[in-house]
Amino acid sequence: MNNKKSLGKGLSAILGNISTDLNKKSKENSVSMLTVSEIETNPFQPRTNFNQKTIEELSVSIEKMGVIQPVTVRKVDLNKYQIISGERRLRASKIIGLRKIPAFIRIANDQQMLEMALVENIQREELNAIEIALSYKRLIEECKLTQEECSNRVGKNRTTITNFLRLLKLPPLIQKGLVEKKITTGHARALINVKKEEIQLNIFHDTIAHCYSVREVEELVKLFSNKKYTRVSNKKEHKISFNQQKMIFDLSNLLKTEINIKNSKKGNGKIIIKFANDQELKRILNKINE
Repeated sequence: MNNKKSLGKGLSAILGNISTDLNKKSKENSVSMLTVSEIETNPFQPRTNFNQKTIEELSVSIEKMGVIQPVTVRKVDLNKYQIISGERRLRASKIIGLRKIPAFIRIANDQQMLEMALVENIQREELNAIEIALSYKRLIEECKLTQEECSNRVGKNRTTITNFLRLLKLPPLIQKGLVEKKITTGHARALINVKKEEIQLNIFHDTIAHCYSVREVEELVKLFSNKKYTRVSNKKEHKISFNQQKMIFDLSNLLKTEINIKNSKKGNGKIIIKFANDQELKRILNKINE
């Protein structure tokens, strides 16, 4: 309930009252019909990826039912507008060649428009975690907001915002994996706690290769946040279970050397123990015989 109230206040504070409609002839809460070709995309759009399939599905719906929810735009010149919210509806309307679309026309400067677009987009479920994190970052940096003010704008707990912002500290490859849904936000948040980037990436690759759960990654992070972690995943090899991975690490710690495992489809495999020279091999054998 508190989130809904906060969100309502945040949007109200940003969007203001509908009386800011530039169409002077229109009454409060009125909607204008604008020519689609006169509306350009939002240069402050925080979304970086639009799912073309869902837009095409939306266009089918619009063709049958029309645009039920008006888009929101700002007027930038004579017969020229920029979309603030509803870009998916605009794109879908263009696909079916719709000539006009219902729209609320707002008054907004660049910073207000950025803030409107960011707040509106953050609330959407289909925005990925990195897009949300970047939106929070832009709200704070470009709109000169504190985390507390950002929290009030979007109706989210400050801790939630902090957790999203932390995702931007991950290496670009892991951020990309999160965007592409190769790992979940839970996996990514666990990896944040690893101090060395090399270890983060090794656990990341093994997580994808061996389908580790969030809990399993959390356990690996506890074990190797400050220790060397050697990547064991190999596209040519059969998948290694988390239990096998854990046993490899235990054996590696016992023998003080790097251990690798190779699985076959039949369920059998090989353990490979690396050594640098005869002296180290002798030390390993003595350790095994203890």
